[in-house]
Amino acid sequence: MLRSLLAHPLTHGLEIDAPETTYLRRRIIQEKPFLKQVYREWYTVLAQALPSPLDKPVLEIGTGAGFLKEFVPKLITSDVFYLPTVAAVLSAEQLPFPAAALNGILMTNVFHHLPEPRAFLAEAARCIKPGGTLAMLEPWVTSWSRWIYGRLHPEPFDLDTPVWEFPRRGHLSGANGALPWIIFKRDRSQFELEFSEWQLTRILPGMPFRYLLSGGVSMRSLMPGWTFGFWRRLENLLTPWMDHWAMFALITLRRR
Repeated sequence: MLRSLLAHPLTHGLEIDAPETTYLRRRIIQEKPFLKQVYREWYTVLAQALPSPLDKPVLEIGTGAGFLKEFVPKLITSDVFYLPTVAAVLSAEQLPFPAAALNGILMTNVFHHLPEPRAFLAEAARCIKPGGTLAMLEPWVTSWSRWIYGRLHPEPFDLDTPVWEFPRRGHLSGANGALPWIIFKRDRSQFELEFSEWQLTRILPGMPFRYLLSGGVSMRSLMPGWTFGFWRRLENLLTPWMDHWAMFALITLRRR
């Protein structure tokens, strides 16, 4: 009932997997000052994670409603369906690039929608040059996030599944929000055994409140844009305790 009351009027009642819904969400991001500042902060840290110099292209998987290209000029935007904002329609599990063709791959809230993460990690390792970067911003598991994702978020959030894969459904409705934590935290030793070509260089948990208060792309904003700085300062005070409070994490891997 709470999700229904807070649903954004532009996408309320629309099919989540429809391309039209994703395109409308681009307008939502642009029209919600608080949410746009969240994305700008995310895109800044993703861009900073890339190697230098950028002598080869960078691929964004799941461009969707975003605007990361403003931060990474050599970015190849992509998605699983056609949108006016993407340069390529592709599957993350079968990338149409030759070996070592990319400086890196960037993703924002995409990895946990991939039903076969092993296939993607192998493809990313093939396409990214040695020393290149795979960086993603993803949901993270903490005491706080388990409560929030379990009550206010429609996507599955299964910490206890023994496998990484999940059944194929819609491109956006199919998900396991706990998948990044499962692979890179719970099953880290298994990941390192299976994917020795990857070095996990950084996991930075954060943003316990701001995305929630922004309403995201599917709900109304709970805070005006001018309060963004206050909430960022408050979150900074919680930095020592982010293992308990974070809702997201920046995860960075380097191609050996």
